[in-house]
Amino acid sequence: MMGKILAGVILVTALVAGAAMYYLQVYHFYENVAARGTDDVQLTSLVSGKAEPVLYDGFEAIDADSSPIRYRACFTTTMSNAMLSETYEIYETAEPLTAPGWFECYDAQAIGLALEEGRALAYLGQRDVSYGVDRVVAITDDGRGFVWHQINRCGAVVFDGQRAPDDCPEPPKGY
Repeated sequence: MMGKILAGVILVTALVAGAAMYYLQVYHFYENVAARGTDDVQLTSLVSGKAEPVLYDGFEAIDADSSPIRYRACFTTTMSNAMLSETYEIYETAEPLTAPGWFECYDAQAIGLALEEGRALAYLGQRDVSYGVDRVVAITDDGRGFVWHQINRCGAVVFDGQRAPDDCPEPPKGY
């Protein structure tokens, strides 16, 4: 009898712990990002190499302090990809990261498919938002835009415990 009680306690504890971990990962750490209205969406200029604000509307974003790659955003723009691609830096290795299911405007699989099929282009929003992490902005042909943070080449090497390549910035202390 004592074994059944102990097994029941272990099972209930495991269920509570699992539910708590799920809640913490999917809901707890994320916060809505308040739109500033002028520079929430930026792209890196081909001419200056600096991030510049672009026209946007309907901005929604979430972020979490627990990781530099948890940022996700959605917006719309009236700027065409034809004009944007002549003015701003294309991001060749864009791989949309998933977002929590409750953040309904952002669908990483649909964004990835649009990029593969050429119905969207990815741009460098800002290099090294934090060390080794770039802000990537994808814009579809119909003006829907999506933003996420992605580990760049330098970050991938350093986060793997190796020395930064010579053409990468020096990582901050602790990396």
